Amino acid sequence: MSDTSDSAAAADPAGEPEPFTYNGGRVDPGESANVRYGISETYLGDPVRIPVTIVNGARPGPTVFLSAASHGDELNGVEVVREVAHDWDHSVLCGTLVCLPVMNVPGFLAQQRYLPIYDRDLNRSFPGRSDSTSANRMAHRIFTNFIEPCDVGLDFHTSTRGRTNMLHVRADMDDPEVARLAKAFSSNVVIDGEGADGTLRREATEEGVQTITIEMGEAHRFQRRLIERALTGVASVLAEFGLHRESSVHWPGWRTVIDDENDKTWLRADAGGIVDMKFESGDLVYEGDVICAITNPFKEDEDVERVEAPFTGLVVGILENPVVYPGNPLCHLVGLSEDTRKAFERDLEAGRRFVDRFDR
Repeated sequence: MSDTSDSAAAADPAGEPEPFTYNGGRVDPGESANVRYGISETYLGDPVRIPVTIVNGARPGPTVFLSAASHGDELNGVEVVREVAHDWDHSVLCGTLVCLPVMNVPGFLAQQRYLPIYDRDLNRSFPGRSDSTSANRMAHRIFTNFIEPCDVGLDFHTSTRGRTNMLHVRADMDDPEVARLAKAFSSNVVIDGEGADGTLRREATEEGVQTITIEMGEAHRFQRRLIERALTGVASVLAEFGLHRESSVHWPGWRTVIDDENDKTWLRADAGGIVDMKFESGDLVYEGDVICAITNPFKEDEDVERVEAPFTGLVVGILENPVVYPGNPLCHLVGLSEDTRKAFERDLEAGRRFVDRFDR
């Protein structure tokens, strides 16, 4: 259900729209451009270029970046950014969109998480340096040209290979403008924290570009249900910050913010074996529920390890690859307040009633 937020503030209509400039080009108000921007070179001296779409509205407003695939195998966000850039009607856009669907081009081409050059993590290399490692140089070119000129940022990720996440936001909720952005994205779950050094959202926020991370699904695939939910979140953000003034801010029905005071844990395997998972990401589990069982190839009862929920909570992330060594993560579980749990249960029951009516 959509609802216009009382706190939604449209961009100041006074003043004139400005061109978006980067090293080597500019996009004037009312224009858009598809750019292949060089950030490095291959061993053969050929350019490594990232795709960038810049949509500059004819009316003044904030500048927002949308980025994906800083880890080259995380694909859901690629489709979110592409659809916003190329399928949406921006004829009444107030402000500018900077769309970076694939930041880690070498990793994307190899379909692997890290840069193939010494396996460096692009998302631990921001804001980068022009005289440092290859990863830092790439990060510097991206950051100075397309991140620093912005006001707000949405950085899309998925879980790593072999695991999956429900759609949720990660944000530094101690920063009021970041908190506003996180709530505007309209996810049910927000995990509070600054983020690690070198991550795009942390370094951009420290430079005054309020940024959140959106985690959604698993690597190596498009998951349309999650993509559609993320597109709803983007539309809600553009409404909140006045870029699409005819749109409304979306309320997700219930929300929980997870911080250090909440129950949260990664449950890990205490035995190696084959995992029989009983729940999915986004499920509610109750204290004592058996989340999964770990067995050996013979499924002998005396060797079965049953992993129980230590508290009632929401399954945010979960194992997809059903084989583990001792110590491997099984499930990311976060606690819910009693009011939030009741709201979740009401939504779940309403969904069941809708399905029952549809099936009839």
